[in-house]
Amino acid sequence: MYTERASRLTGAVVWTNTPDGTGAGPVLPDGCMDLLWSEGRLLVAGPDTRPYVPEGPPRTWAGVRFFPGTAPALLGVPAHELRDLRADLADLWPAARVRRLRARVEAAGDPARALEDIALDRAARTTAPDPLLHRLVERLDEGRTVSATADELGLGTRTLHRRCLDAFGYGPKTLARILRLQRALTLARSGTPYAETATRAGYADQSHLARDVREFTGLPLGRLLGGG
Repeated sequence: MYTERASRLTGAVVWTNTPDGTGAGPVLPDGCMDLLWSEGRLLVAGPDTRPYVPEGPPRTWAGVRFFPGTAPALLGVPAHELRDLRADLADLWPAARVRRLRARVEAAGDPARALEDIALDRAARTTAPDPLLHRLVERLDEGRTVSATADELGLGTRTLHRRCLDAFGYGPKTLARILRLQRALTLARSGTPYAETATRAGYADQSHLARDVREFTGLPLGRLLGGG
């Protein structure tokens, strides 16, 4: 069973996922990165460009999902280095520090809250993410074009692409497509007909939506949402 709540860290989400006998579904690209805990391991989920299906038997997970573009400043590593990866935190931070953090989570009654505390402690010790990145996500999530957004933010094409690679793990066009996909999935899951979903989310038509869904999730839209 999956549960989530808003974090005390601005823009982040704290979540847990425990086996419920239905099998683990794919983790879909969403523009975010996560700090994860499972079976004594601290991991970082990098930005996805394809579906991720956990391997092995079902297990309990806890995590903090960071607002798009904010995790690299906290972790001290460019997002593109973690694209489509699940990396051990000890590969990114000193091993002794990670051992202390691992012991801290193991001793906590609520691993998800312990992860949140770690994220808050880290945020208090690092420079805040550039607010321009937040504005970039907001504009693209409103359906604005990359070129119009770059003009509004006063960034050249190359500069925008470079900053997106560091903050999101991929270029602004891929970010815009992933945010559009998430808008479409939210609409479709609420019962909106697929043709209307495509229009409202910013696709040219339902076929365009279907192609993007297959590319980013590996599944037809109906099957992804449990409709066969």
